[in-house]
Amino acid sequence: MMNAERIGRDKCIILVSSKITKDVLIIMKNNGYIGDFKEIKDGKGGKIIVNLIGKINNVGVIKPRFSVKMNQYEKYEKRFMPAKDFGFIVVSTSNGMMTHIEAKEKNLGGRLISFVY
Repeated sequence: MMNAERIGRDKCIILVSSKITKDVLIIMKNNGYIGDFKEIKDGKGGKIIVNLIGKINNVGVIKPRFSVKMNQYEKYEKRFMPAKDFGFIVVSTSNGMMTHIEAKEKNLGGRLISFVY
């Protein structure tokens, strides 16, 4: 997705569709980083076509998926974000996938999935 964004394409095809991928794309869409996306079932795992709008500076997966408590978000913000309150980290919590900002408000911990800014 980053390569397509950097060369100025307006669409990107993600070849393997999963529930985690769809949840991350929904969060990115709700925060205004991508346009709409469409899932195509082809019997081989599926594809997702994403409309890019040119707002992504960087996006990446966090491996290993660190376990984080509700008072440790600032540590990982410093590690993965270029500045405070610039972008977000996607966290898998017991209440579903959400940004680290929403998880802080709800006092939830979880596992770090990806970052976007």
